[in-house]
Amino acid sequence: MKKYYILIIIVMAGLMSCKKWLEVTPQTDISQDVLFSTQAGFEEALNGVYSRCVGEDSYGKELSFGFPEVLAQNYSITPDDPRGYRQAALYNYDDDQFIYKRDAAWLALYAAIANSNLILHHIEGKERLFSGREYELIKGEALALRAYLHFDLLRMFGPSYANDPVAPAIPYVKDFSNKITPMSTVTGVLDSAIQDLNAAKQLLKVADPILDAGYKVGYPVKDSSTEENGPLFLQNRRHRLNYYAVCGELARVLLYRGNKAEALANALEVINSNKFPWTRQNDFLNPDDEKKDRVLYRELLFAWYIPNGNLTKVINDWFRDGDNALFITSTEGRNLYETGGVGGEDNRFKQWFSEKSGGLGTRMQLEKYYRDPDRNMHYLVAPALRLSEMYYIAAECTFDADPEKAWSYFNTVRFNRGIGRTITNETSKDVFLNELVKESRKEFYGEGQIFYTYKRLNKPIIGFAGATNPATNRIFVIPLPDDEIQFGNR
Repeated sequence: MKKYYILIIIVMAGLMSCKKWLEVTPQTDISQDVLFSTQAGFEEALNGVYSRCVGEDSYGKELSFGFPEVLAQNYSITPDDPRGYRQAALYNYDDDQFIYKRDAAWLALYAAIANSNLILHHIEGKERLFSGREYELIKGEALALRAYLHFDLLRMFGPSYANDPVAPAIPYVKDFSNKITPMSTVTGVLDSAIQDLNAAKQLLKVADPILDAGYKVGYPVKDSSTEENGPLFLQNRRHRLNYYAVCGELARVLLYRGNKAEALANALEVINSNKFPWTRQNDFLNPDDEKKDRVLYRELLFAWYIPNGNLTKVINDWFRDGDNALFITSTEGRNLYETGGVGGEDNRFKQWFSEKSGGLGTRMQLEKYYRDPDRNMHYLVAPALRLSEMYYIAAECTFDADPEKAWSYFNTVRFNRGIGRTITNETSKDVFLNELVKESRKEFYGEGQIFYTYKRLNKPIIGFAGATNPATNRIFVIPLPDDEIQFGNR
C-alpha cells in the first residue's frame, strides 16, 4: 500500500447557527485523552467525521456532483473547460487536473476513515462513560462510516466484484496507527464492509431513536415530524448513518457482491418500515420556493448535510453560472429523460431542469440543489441513500424468480415520479436491466451514483449523441494515487 499521512480531526464545542453540527477545526493543543474523556468529546469527534466528509474534496462537492458524474457522461463539457473536467470526460486519467481531484478525494476519505478508527479505538471499554444508549449509537455510526467510505473507495479504485473478485483493490484500514495496511482484494474489502455494517446494525438496533414508534420522519420545520425533538445530538437522524441507512448500505454492498437474497432482505427492511414516505406531489411541484422540495427530502435514508456558507454558493455556481456551469445540452437532456415518450410525464425532468440560452446554445440548468437558505424549509443536502434505490435493489434481486414482482417495484418508483405508464409482462433480463439503468440515471442525476451502476453491471456508458464507452477496466478502475505518505499520527 502507498503510505498516507493524515491530520487528526479534533473538534471544539461551538454550535453552528444551523444547530446541526459542532464546528470542526484542527486543535493540536487538545490531546486525544482529553477529547475522549467525556461523552461530549466522543459526540464532537463523530460530528467531526461527518463534517470532514462534506468538504469540497469529498461529498460536499466532488464525490457527489463532480468527477463520478463526469465519468458517467452526465455533463456536456465545453471545449474551454471552465471546470477542468474535459480530460476526465475522455477518461484521460493521466490528466493533471483529474489527478489533483482524485488524490484529494482519496486523502479526504482515508482521513475520515482514520478518525472513525480513532473513535473506535478510544471507545472500547468506556461504556460507563455514556448515558442512555449513546455508546452503541456512536460506535455503530463510526463502524458504519468506516464501511461506507471504504466501499466508495472500492467502487472508484478497484475492479468490480463481478469482473475480478480476487484482484488487489484498496487497503481496508481498521486500526488507528502508523503501521502500513496491506492491500485487500475486492472480496476482502466487501467482506470487511459487510462485517462492519452488520456490527453497526446490531448496535443501532438497540440505540437509534429513528426506530422509536413515535419518531416520525418528515420535513424538519413547519411539519409534524419529530426529527428535531430531544437532545441536539439525537436529532435529524437522516443526516447520519442511522439504522435504516445501514440497512440500505448493506443492501447496496451485498448486491455489489452478488448476494441477492440478503440484499433483498435489507432493502425490504427499509421499504416495509414505512419510515420514509414518498414525497407528496404538491411538495415536489409546489410553485412556492419556500415550500418546494426539489431534493425529495422525505425519501432520504441518509444525506450529507451541507451547512450554509461558502460551499452553498460554490454548489449554486457550479450549476447556475451560465456557460461556465456544469450542464447538459437541451437535446441530450431530453434524450436522457425520454421526453418524447414515457419521459413526457416525468416530474423529475420538469422540476430538476430549466432551459437556458447562452453563447453555446440552449442547455438544461440543474435546479435540484437550488434553494434560498433564508426561505426554503428544506436543508441543503447531498443525497447518499434514497428510498427509490431500495426499490431498484428489490426489483433486481427479485427479477429472476418473479419478473412481475420486479416490475412492480420498478413501476412504483416511476409512478411516484409522475409516470403512469407501466411495464408488467416483459421477461427479458436484458430489457429489464437496460430499463433499470436508464431509470437509475434519471433518478440519481447529479448525485455521483450512476457511474458505479454501470461498473457493477459491466454495462457500457452511454455518451452524447448515442455514443457508447465500452465496459472496460481502463474506464472503470481509476488508478491509485502515487504519493507515498504514511497513515498515522502526524
